[in-house]
Amino acid sequence: MKSFVRISGLLWADILVAYAFFVMQSYLTDVWKLSFTHAAGILNFWNGISMVLPVFFLFLVDAFIGNFTMLVISSTAYTLGISFVAMSTPPVLANSTGTCKQYEPRCIGRTQKALFYTGMALLTVGIAGNLVSVHSLLEEQKDKPDNHTNSTRNCLKLPGFTLMVLIPLVGAIALPYIKPWDIRFGIPAILTLIATLLFFTGSFTYDMEQPKGSPITSVCRVFVAFFSKISESFPLKSSQLYRVNGVDSFSRTRFLRCLEKAAIVLPDVSTEDQVKKWRLSSVSEVEDAKIAVRMVPMWITFIVCGIVSSIGNTYFIEQSKNMNRKIGVWKVPTQILLLLFGWGKLFFGLLASWFLRKSKTYGPSIGIAVAMIFSILCCITAARIEKKRMGVITRHGLVDKPDEDIPMSVYWLLFQFFLLSGLDSFFEKSVAAFYKCQSPECMKKYLEYFTKGVFGLGYMCSVLSVYVAGKASERGGKRNWFQFTLNRSRLDRYYWVLASLSSVNLVLFVVVASCYRYKNRDAAEDDVAEEEVELGVVAAVVSVVSGQNEEDQ
Repeated sequence: MKSFVRISGLLWADILVAYAFFVMQSYLTDVWKLSFTHAAGILNFWNGISMVLPVFFLFLVDAFIGNFTMLVISSTAYTLGISFVAMSTPPVLANSTGTCKQYEPRCIGRTQKALFYTGMALLTVGIAGNLVSVHSLLEEQKDKPDNHTNSTRNCLKLPGFTLMVLIPLVGAIALPYIKPWDIRFGIPAILTLIATLLFFTGSFTYDMEQPKGSPITSVCRVFVAFFSKISESFPLKSSQLYRVNGVDSFSRTRFLRCLEKAAIVLPDVSTEDQVKKWRLSSVSEVEDAKIAVRMVPMWITFIVCGIVSSIGNTYFIEQSKNMNRKIGVWKVPTQILLLLFGWGKLFFGLLASWFLRKSKTYGPSIGIAVAMIFSILCCITAARIEKKRMGVITRHGLVDKPDEDIPMSVYWLLFQFFLLSGLDSFFEKSVAAFYKCQSPECMKKYLEYFTKGVFGLGYMCSVLSVYVAGKASERGGKRNWFQFTLNRSRLDRYYWVLASLSSVNLVLFVVVASCYRYKNRDAAEDDVAEEEVELGVVAAVVSVVSGQNEEDQ
């Protein structure tokens, strides 16, 4: 019971940090006076790194250090990171650095900038490490053969769930009313420190499993073994192959057959020496490597989904600034948008889970296609709403008054937030279901994190997409779409570019899905069955796309 509470405390502190950072875009534009594209670039690159790092951290956990050690590193980095960000605000170190205390660019010296960027870097380590190891360490505690502990933990599920709901609600409502940025960042820093110290108090009581090795090592060994035998001929007899785990032969796919050379046992060297020197891999390891490589084209199509998802906590937040947030006399805080976005993800997550249970054969591929359709609709909706917002600004003469209130309800943005939540939910659920059916058991967790890493690459590519779109818009002596302030920019045109890019990406995904060799566990592994599965997936995805086009028309 105590272990469960101590480890879960790290999650509760993370939620408050997420709410504090939800308005980081506003902090960088209002206090640092950065352009909205510069601020968005910093945050998107930071978010992208946070999504890519878990792949490497999972390898370290499995191969060397284990979940507990990773949490010690990540929780320490998390605490130091958010503390440094809080200390980087102008009032905190003003007396020590000789700078002023106002929230203005002139009060942010080199020390504050160094603390901020160092803190952000440490936060990426903390976020990635917690993502990899918090739930895994909790699972290790559940395996403890203690009936009393298990029954007590069950009693904690209801209050634990209540806290998981209550903390976001309190964070969404309370934090925005705290105006000083040092306190707004300082409160999550203090709570994160308390959660980390609470976690450390159970250091000698946690159940901890020893690292058992990473399947990434096996995949790398396959490629090393292949290159060492690249001049060898393809194996013709099963006696030439190194077989373990009951896998006696290769699949009959012609894709990446060259890797099969990695399983050839050389007669003049002992098998043990070949394995130890990475000169030999088993048949099952080669098959796992082939499956992982076959997924690379599909991963590439996920990058555009990451680009679209990245606009949620940057450009959408920038749009919401100075819009009318009142409901009656209550001025609703911006963080409510994040709370509603989370509820939207919960709704679409349940819908996606129901759909995937009903259609297990073609469901994952169709679900990914649905997520891409959501990305198209999200960008189209965002473009139209931004066009409407610009019309209101122009009519009221607010183009050169970026700090003035805009007489337009912020709740117009709920449509694009709602569609964005559909993109994220259907994508996450469908990709997880796809790996459950198509990936080897040992590679499932890694492939999920690889997908998140590719999604993170999309976040980082969004910085490049803004730069390219801006440069392209200047052709012919025209004004760049991205000016210093949002009111003078043409963000709606960038959204249309993303909608077009997402449409092309959907077509590319349909092509990749049709070429992918699917595993059919319920039927015999013959060529006819494989063709039926592939054609069925293509027909199902095309039917979804055509149905959506009919609705749009």
